[in-house]
Amino acid sequence: MPLSQLTIHRHRHSHSHSHSHREQALITLYGEIDLDSAPLVRECLGQCLGDGIRTIAVDLSPVTFCDCSGLNVFLCAAQRTAVAGGTLRLHHPPATLVRIVGLVGCGFLLLGPPSGRLPPTLGGTPPAPALSSDAR
Repeated sequence: MPLSQLTIHRHRHSHSHSHSHREQALITLYGEIDLDSAPLVRECLGQCLGDGIRTIAVDLSPVTFCDCSGLNVFLCAAQRTAVAGGTLRLHHPPATLVRIVGLVGCGFLLLGPPSGRLPPTLGGTPPAPALSSDAR
């Protein structure tokens, strides 16, 4: 099996001084996320949950490509994390992923609340003006 074009770095932050002792992990992905490398990401995120980490941040700024298989992994992981009472967030996703996420309409799950700007309306067409009765 050829070596995947993806590298995964995992940093762990533990807040032992806080009462809840909640573990956080920052996962940084480098390279391409596709059908070949998606299982690596799934394994890594699953491992975080297995280790009791409930706050997972995924930094995608070094990612050059991510397709639907990558998105599926993130969605499944986000769902599993939510069930466990935690959160998974993607940071700096590549444009390709943002486009797919926008099309699927699941951005709020992965990217958090929109940063002060409203998403464009579907299809990019402005709403039709209401017809007034005196427009004869």
